[in-house]
Amino acid sequence: MKRITVAVDSFKGSLSSQEVADAVEQGVLSVLPDCKVQKLSIADGGEGTVEAMVANLAGEWVEIEVFDPLMRPIKARYGIVDNGRTAVMEMSAASGLPLLAESERNPMKTTTFGTGQMMADAIVRGCRKILMGIGGSATNDAGVGMLEALGYRFFDANGELLSGRGEILQRVARIDADRVMPQLAECEIVVACDVKNPLYGESGAAYVFAPQKGADKAMVESLDAGLRNFARVVEQYSGEDYSLWPGAGAAGGLGFAFKSLLGAELRPGIDMVLDAIDFSSIIEGCDLIITGEGRIDRQTVMGKAPSGVLREAMAQNIPAVAIGGAVEMCEELAESAFLAILPVVAGPIGLQEAMRQDVAHKNISRTVEQIIRLLNYKQNRI
Repeated sequence: MKRITVAVDSFKGSLSSQEVADAVEQGVLSVLPDCKVQKLSIADGGEGTVEAMVANLAGEWVEIEVFDPLMRPIKARYGIVDNGRTAVMEMSAASGLPLLAESERNPMKTTTFGTGQMMADAIVRGCRKILMGIGGSATNDAGVGMLEALGYRFFDANGELLSGRGEILQRVARIDADRVMPQLAECEIVVACDVKNPLYGESGAAYVFAPQKGADKAMVESLDAGLRNFARVVEQYSGEDYSLWPGAGAAGGLGFAFKSLLGAELRPGIDMVLDAIDFSSIIEGCDLIITGEGRIDRQTVMGKAPSGVLREAMAQNIPAVAIGGAVEMCEELAESAFLAILPVVAGPIGLQEAMRQDVAHKNISRTVEQIIRLLNYKQNRI
């Protein structure tokens, strides 16, 4: 084997994707010192996505002041890649649940305004493509806060100007776009969205996700009614109804705002990431691909990062091996096209010990070394 691509997600709580890739490389080179190892940090649209893309695309970081979900000033950062043409960001940097104390969580009061501020800043800097991850939100405002930061205005039936947060959704009667940033019309927006929930109803944003953000039963019912009202107003404004679009309910209805008013494309997170880094071209001619994540289970083959890597590998008939800090074998994994799926832990060990960085690094390198020894032996025997 002369060329191996390492495309791994982080082992959350233990090693970053870059650190995992370094450990894999060490294992490969211990057996094949002349092998060319390509290391890629990947993610599935959630935590670590921006870091992975900035690293892979040699981008730069931008830090700006924005408002948090309760309209308090904070610092947030996003990445710029592709020679300044593309911004890569996560809404959680400005509007995420971890930014609030547990006692502050209230989706009636929280807003995505800060997310819109990040987008506006990137647009002013010249970016005309925005890649957005929308996991981990503290909000259920259907994106009105984000839209407000981009210049949209919302009015009630009496003509009163409303400020974007979950509690205003039942009152919105009219949308005004006269002050929307004109550059927004030139922008392509791709949203990493792996949930399929509609905007409202029992499977919608309020009923499924708002309780995690601090909503009680009364709040959930109020927010759902607000989402229904907002969907009607948007349909009157645009002539389109995307309330049942898969992913419309993501991030408290932010997916709906992106799709219905900004014309965004909602895609599985790993697809967005792999397309952005041109993964299919990178792996051309490789002899082997090694992928993995902290825990490999049924979810792995249902849209997580390794499944996207496997799909691209299969398209070019390249064998792929998956490694994980833990592996829970199931029928779905057994029937997948991975050449092998292996845990990196060799024997009984406590979770805390296994997640220690030095221990995890050693276990990954040792496991990969054994994989390469076996495959290299088999190849040489043919």
